[in-house]
Amino acid sequence: MKVNVLKLRIIGDPILRKKSRIVKRLSDRHRAILSEMVHLMYENGGIGLAAPQVGINERMIVVDAGSGLYKLINPRIIKKQGSQILQEGCLSVPDICIKVKRAKKVVVNASDENGKSLKITAEDLLACVLQHEIDHLKGKLIVDYASFLERLKMRRMVAGLKNNVRNEKLPQSETKSCELQL
Repeated sequence: MKVNVLKLRIIGDPILRKKSRIVKRLSDRHRAILSEMVHLMYENGGIGLAAPQVGINERMIVVDAGSGLYKLINPRIIKKQGSQILQEGCLSVPDICIKVKRAKKVVVNASDENGKSLKITAEDLLACVLQHEIDHLKGKLIVDYASFLERLKMRRMVAGLKNNVRNEKLPQSETKSCELQL
C-alpha cells in the first residue's frame, strides 16, 4: 500500500500537541506509514520519530539508536529506573537543544509491525530515545522540559519556527550540535 509522502511537522503545528489515538486494528496502511517514517528519520539524521511528527495522530514510533531498528505500535512505558541527563534535539524543534532528565532504564510494552507483542528493556541512549518518542505521543515536546530562563532565551527562535509553520516554510538548519537528534 502506497502512503502519501510524509513530511516533518515543526513546532507550532497543532498535531504535535495532541494526544495520539491507540491503534486498534493494525493494517497494511500502518506498516506503510512505519516504513515511510523510517525513511524520513534516516534521511533527516534522526534516531527516533513519532507518528505525530509526520502528521499522523496514532500511537506509532520508529527508533534506531544504534542497536537495531524498532517499529513500535502502541508503546507504553511500564517501568522506569534511575536517572540520566542528556542534551536532546528534536527533528520537530530544529536548532534547539535542551538538557532533559529522564529515566536511565525503562521497560516498554508494544507491538511490532506484525502485531506481535514486545517487551523491551532499554538503558542509557535507547531508554532516552524511547521516552522522547513516547512523549510525542502524549503531545509533549523537549521545550516543555526547559527551565524558565531557557524558555526566555529560546522564545524568539520558537516564535520564528511557529511563524514558518503558518507560512509553510521549513527552517534551514544551522547544524547546531545536540548529543541526540530525535
